[in-house]
Amino acid sequence: MPEDTLFSKIVRRELPADIVFQDDQVTAFRDINPQAPTHILIVPNKIIPTVNDVTREDEATLGHLFIVAHQIAKSEGIDTDGYRLLINCGQHANQEVFHLHMHLLGGRPLGPMLKLPS
Repeated sequence: MPEDTLFSKIVRRELPADIVFQDDQVTAFRDINPQAPTHILIVPNKIIPTVNDVTREDEATLGHLFIVAHQIAKSEGIDTDGYRLLINCGQHANQEVFHLHMHLLGGRPLGPMLKLPS
């Protein structure tokens, strides 16, 4: 079993967080260092370290992650103008917590996803 993470402790409510949604599959909470007016992390309650560790058993939970993302975007009032969903995987993607998580960002124009070299 993967090691405990900061996010698994939030899921179990052992650490404080501004939780905006929780059910038996996923937990969503506001990022403590927001990069946009709305910046919410959505995590599976089960520890999955990276996208590379996803198995067929995780399909329903990861599909549910997207349903919850849409519900939260709607409740935050950012679904109409648009929002970004981002999942980092590994060191080169700057994954900081090895518990798969989706960033939901919005509330302002976010610009291009990556800066292209000149």
